[in-house]
Amino acid sequence: MSSPELLPLVLVVDDEVRSQEALRRTLDEEFRVLTASDADAARRHMEQHEVSVVLCDQRMPGLSGVGFLKEVRERWPDTVRIVISGYTDSEDIIAGINDAGIYQYILKPWVPEHLLGTVRNAVETQALQRDTHRLHLELRSSTPVLRQRASAKLDRARAVFDFDRIERAPGSPLDAVCEVAARVARYDISVLVLGESGSGKELLARAIHYASPRSSGAFVVENCAAIPDTLLESELFGHKRGAFTGAYEDHPGLFQRAHGGTLFLDEIGETSPAFQVRLLRVLQEGEVRPVGGARPVPVNVRVIAATHRDLEQRVREGLFREDLYYRIAGVSLTVPPLRERAGDIALIAHRLVSDVGAELGRPGVSLSDEALGCLMAYPWPGNIRELRNEIARAVALSDREVLGASALSSRVLHGAAGRSSAMPSGLPSAGTLSERLDAIEAVILREALLRHRWNKTRTATELGLSRVGLRSKMARFGLEG
Repeated sequence: MSSPELLPLVLVVDDEVRSQEALRRTLDEEFRVLTASDADAARRHMEQHEVSVVLCDQRMPGLSGVGFLKEVRERWPDTVRIVISGYTDSEDIIAGINDAGIYQYILKPWVPEHLLGTVRNAVETQALQRDTHRLHLELRSSTPVLRQRASAKLDRARAVFDFDRIERAPGSPLDAVCEVAARVARYDISVLVLGESGSGKELLARAIHYASPRSSGAFVVENCAAIPDTLLESELFGHKRGAFTGAYEDHPGLFQRAHGGTLFLDEIGETSPAFQVRLLRVLQEGEVRPVGGARPVPVNVRVIAATHRDLEQRVREGLFREDLYYRIAGVSLTVPPLRERAGDIALIAHRLVSDVGAELGRPGVSLSDEALGCLMAYPWPGNIRELRNEIARAVALSDREVLGASALSSRVLHGAAGRSSAMPSGLPSAGTLSERLDAIEAVILREALLRHRWNKTRTATELGLSRVGLRSKMARFGLEG
């Protein structure tokens, strides 16, 4: 079981107190967070703690963000390095991306959901790449025992990312999607995954990879919306020594790192037409030309692309190249949003409570039926990512082993109360008068509790009850708060 002390540790380095605090609040839902205002303070943290990710602002007094991250690369090479800055600093970032080994470049103003996802992906991707690297070394070994161990690791990865492990209820809309994806996985053709942000597109892509003949190769992820074209080209295609100021050695791109495996290009709909031309050439020719390179490098990569955009509409608007669209959309799969998968919410919520509870050192925590009803009634515009954050918040802020509706945020309670599905779909058409009146009373009581965010004093006042009377009725109707 994981405890809070075992959660990944993120170091935020920013000389502006407000920015520092905003970053800390965004990240501390899922990570332990340390903060520093300059390179000296950050260095002391690095010397005293095992830091998983450094999130550093580019413009600071004294040593710049890239300058500090270069030092981090030299002294703590396993730490993931992310820099935050504006477009005006792009040349400095390009020059330092190789020296500092920057994993990602986040533009200002940053979006909390995107920043949190970037840090989460950085930790997960690095761990998977380390495991894949070890796996390749062991598979190449002539020792039968090591080959057997490597094969066992690969089998475990296939089991973890199996289509059956994608949480869904019987008859879920995801069943048809997973069935097609499983058939497509066996063939080396491109796949385009469509769906809203946070709906699980990357999880489906991983399942396709581990069900494919390329499963022993690397699964490499890049978010095309996270960095500008100039950096994206270097990151995907690589660059040669001397290609630009600060390029002191060759830098293999993600296409080369994914050779023999799968490259997942998330948010491909955000790329510019100019970049799309270069990407199309790579996909057509099966080779990349690193920035500053004279010769192309052959690559054997399966590309799975994803976007929340309507690419066909963007093609009609001239914002996305038609030839690239048909190149990446060998097969198109659409992941339905969570609001269209109401039957899956309970299953996903129970799984997330179990996982988050284990991560936060509370393995026995669970959801009450009333809390689950609120979760199922809420529309979840942020999909599974928002659901996970809501559950993490509830687990962290509540001392109860069974989380009632009162543990949920006001946003979710208001959203649930505002939808008719939050209440029973109908009243009994049979039964005694007393039974029917009880059913009506339960609906009124539940609606009032939701409207007042489970505040018993305000609910009792509205309904003309004492707190004791309200508690008695809640117990009578099985309403937990």
